[in-house]
Amino acid sequence: MQTFNLPDVGEGLTEAEIVQWRVAPGDTVAVNDVLCEIETAKSLVELPSPFAGTVGDLLVGEGTTIDVGTPIITVDDGSAPAAPAAPTPEDAGGSVLVGYGTGGEVRSRRRKPAQAPVTQSVGVIAKPPIRKLARDLGVNLAEVRGSGEAGEVTRADVIGHAEQASVFRNIQTPEWGEQREETIPVAAPAASAPAPLVVGDREEAIPVRGVRKVTSAAMVRSAYSAPHVTVWKDVDASRTMELVKRLKASPDFADIKVSPLLIMARAVIWAARRTPMVNAAWVDAEDGASILVRNYVNLGIAAATPRGLIVPNIKDAQSLSMRELAKALEKLTLTAREGKTAPADQQNGTITITNIGVFGMDAGTPIINPGEAGIVALGSITQKPWVVDGEVRPRWVTTVSGSFDHRVIDGDGMSRFIADVASILEEPALLLD
Repeated sequence: MQTFNLPDVGEGLTEAEIVQWRVAPGDTVAVNDVLCEIETAKSLVELPSPFAGTVGDLLVGEGTTIDVGTPIITVDDGSAPAAPAAPTPEDAGGSVLVGYGTGGEVRSRRRKPAQAPVTQSVGVIAKPPIRKLARDLGVNLAEVRGSGEAGEVTRADVIGHAEQASVFRNIQTPEWGEQREETIPVAAPAASAPAPLVVGDREEAIPVRGVRKVTSAAMVRSAYSAPHVTVWKDVDASRTMELVKRLKASPDFADIKVSPLLIMARAVIWAARRTPMVNAAWVDAEDGASILVRNYVNLGIAAATPRGLIVPNIKDAQSLSMRELAKALEKLTLTAREGKTAPADQQNGTITITNIGVFGMDAGTPIINPGEAGIVALGSITQKPWVVDGEVRPRWVTTVSGSFDHRVIDGDGMSRFIADVASILEEPALLLD
């Protein structure tokens, strides 16, 4: 009998919630079969079995949040029964799911020999969401060359392989449902939703955990540690709308969803190159503070998902062509809406865009993502009267606003940056320079 402890999925996380069991006692499982879905503070993850055999006991119920290292399931593999030891902090640091890495050095001096069969029998290093993507696209992982660290197969590797096989065409980004909000029933809460605590007939309290817990902590930390300053500018975005219309009609973009966010992303990348401090970060250390200037852009896109607000980022966005950036934005959006954004995709961002225009908002004062010095908000793009050559005409108008860490960048720099972003939205041809 083998016992499987909740592993660290590779980002130094300390706890997770068992969302849904995919197996029941008595089921037969093979190595790498999905046992359950867990919700960490950053993503929804499928846990594969490191053992082959018959499912014994499910040790944790659905909807329960537990610490890394906690026993969650037993599997009878024909070996002699062994009583599982109580998890310790040292165990929690060393219980790492194969294929995820550790997100740092493993703190445990002991290895978990029970996890070795995953690597031995699978032969390909890939995270469970990547394996599911490969299954959905009909891709044989054994034929995919991994580009990640230690040869890990990434999402881009799978999609690239699928494109070569002409099986990844015309996939549409799913639309939001008509229901924007829902009330969690007190009597029968969904397995994946936080169970409300009944306070009275007129009120209820919902436990704060998962994405909401991490988001709230990060926003409080950012708001009370970085001195925020916000500036904004109204923009005639008519030429941006014309460019979006032409790109949608272009055969080169026929299989990609194009929106004004694409032009906004290119504008932010272009403007950040001209004002590098908006892409920098304030770093506190024992020997004094410093400003980290980054000569690359990991472009974060704030995404409102069914699980809450997350900010995945596009790595090295400055090196992407217009088409490549459009594809990256589409994949980022699709993955976020499916709740499959990997923790690594939410780390090491350098500057963020939040598209509040999709909610009908004109402008806002966004809070800076921790570890960054700037965040830019794109407001709604609507037709308004605008003076052109002394005449009032209907034009597509939007507002660009941005919040900045005043420790890193001063008023002239942040104003110049927002002005540059606005100039691109007014005249996208400047991107050809």
